[in-house]
Amino acid sequence: MSTHPTLRVLHCSAGNLHGGVETVLNTLARQRALNPRLAPEFALGFEGRSSAELRAAGATVHVLGPARVSRPWTFWSTRRRLRQLLAARPIDVVVSHGCWPHMLFGPAARQYGRPLVYWMHDLAQGTHWIDRRAARTSPDLALANSQCTAEALPRLFPRAPRAVFYCPVSPPTVDPAEARAPIRDELATPPSVTVILQSSRLERWKGHALLLAALGQLRDRPNWVAWIAGGAQRPSEQAYRDELIATANEAGIADRVRFLGQRSDVPRLLAAADIHCQPNTGPEPFGIAFIEALYAGRPVVSTRLGGAAEIVDDTCGILVPPGDANTLAEALTRLIDDPDARARLGAGGPARARQLCDPAEALTRLESLLRSACAKGAR
Repeated sequence: MSTHPTLRVLHCSAGNLHGGVETVLNTLARQRALNPRLAPEFALGFEGRSSAELRAAGATVHVLGPARVSRPWTFWSTRRRLRQLLAARPIDVVVSHGCWPHMLFGPAARQYGRPLVYWMHDLAQGTHWIDRRAARTSPDLALANSQCTAEALPRLFPRAPRAVFYCPVSPPTVDPAEARAPIRDELATPPSVTVILQSSRLERWKGHALLLAALGQLRDRPNWVAWIAGGAQRPSEQAYRDELIATANEAGIADRVRFLGQRSDVPRLLAAADIHCQPNTGPEPFGIAFIEALYAGRPVVSTRLGGAAEIVDDTCGILVPPGDANTLAEALTRLIDDPDARARLGAGGPARARQLCDPAEALTRLESLLRSACAKGAR
């Protein structure tokens, strides 16, 4: 039995959007029984999907109020609420998930003498005003969610101790045999058709347009459809979605590309799909969507950039050169035409996902890293 006391951790995030950060927070909440020495709580700026999911997982959630640059008093009031929270709760360490939460919450954590950890989920360049403001508060430890993001960390915190930490990702609880037929029926997709799924935020660098360019080369090839899951959360994303729909029309594949919008059942979509393809045109900081696809036993096709190059190897997927629609089309054709190749690469996925992101192992390592930050903060 461990002699370590419970480590009470306050995870701070904005909470107004939903993506990889929010998936990580939800996993920390849902899997907290795997390491009872960690007691996570969550401080968010906004009510929304993230706060609702955390509460549904039984987590303690503190909504501190939205902070907007155009309204400076909202910064002061949000920081005041965090200081009040730290005064009232026995928090051992504060973790800020990204530059905006670090800029907002980091100074208050420092003021109250709490050890501070920065968890880097994006490729900050250090030049944006938010990056520069965040860099004023050096953490006791900086975590990078991949080797790719670790290379960018010195732009923010050149002297802070840092570590690469692949985030915990839970295996699916969906039974593929039960989910596959109902989802295909819902989406009017015959059992024999090969489904190519992309499930991601609607951001340009996620490579939707490159996928459509490759699929346009396959318009005369039968037996495939593409599902694109992800809803527009900002006006720029809605404009991008409109562009993608127009592109599919121009390429003559609009009848074979389904834009599914925001989905909360991605594991069921993966169970019903055959290939996961997210051909990033910019480096992915990590790529939780890739791990989820590997757990589901789906071969992953992506570009050799960022986190994808750390996750996908030849046991579980295919990586193609960035921006190369021709090679991407060839890779997809190979998997559409060869069910045995799909099965072989799919079979290698779960072991690869566990190797990188097994929740029990990840939470044990996270505890060790956070305790090292507390020791440094105490000194």
